[in-house]
Amino acid sequence: MLHPVICIDGPAASGKSTVARLVAQDLGYIYVDTGAMYRAFTFLTLEAGHDPTSRPRMKQLLEKVDFQAEIQKKEITLREANRDLAPHTRLPEVNAAVSIVSALPELREYLVNLQRKLRLSGPLVMEGRDIGTVVCSDSPFKYFIDACPTVRAERRRQQGEKDNLATRDRLDSSRASAPLLRAADATLLDSGKNDARALADRIVSEVRARQKPGPTVP
Repeated sequence: MLHPVICIDGPAASGKSTVARLVAQDLGYIYVDTGAMYRAFTFLTLEAGHDPTSRPRMKQLLEKVDFQAEIQKKEITLREANRDLAPHTRLPEVNAAVSIVSALPELREYLVNLQRKLRLSGPLVMEGRDIGTVVCSDSPFKYFIDACPTVRAERRRQQGEKDNLATRDRLDSSRASAPLLRAADATLLDSGKNDARALADRIVSEVRARQKPGPTVP
């Protein structure tokens, strides 16, 4: 059985992760950060000494890697050969290369298939860059969260991360495979003008309203 998915897309530092977590908590859904999956493979690519632009190297990595994505306590956990990958996903070198690695078609196909299988686990709040356009394009619940570059840059600074957002936006939006796009039927939300709690409340309210059963026919 495929469970419902709330799709939350947006560029780096748009605030989508914070909103997605709040929505998942409020609804009791599973929270899935697909960006962490791409970061995990970026780390594995760099750790192996592979060229992050090499499709053959990525194919080799995918053929031999023991990658596990499991649901624990309503969140996705990522492991490689039982090693927790979470501590490695926010490293500066991973941050710098993730948009390059995530553009490789072989990796995107591998992870999209994995992400779709997660719909068998229960209702999801899935956030990323291609959830509403590719991964779960059939979902009726699609949101695209964005903010102006100044707001996003300040968030990164407060997080203590160095990130060239303009470069990441260009790479994410121009890649041949599943570029960052707002789905035609996605609701645009500005996280620079509204805080995360307000945006989460709006999404939760809309989802609950649309999931209400219709009137009983006599």
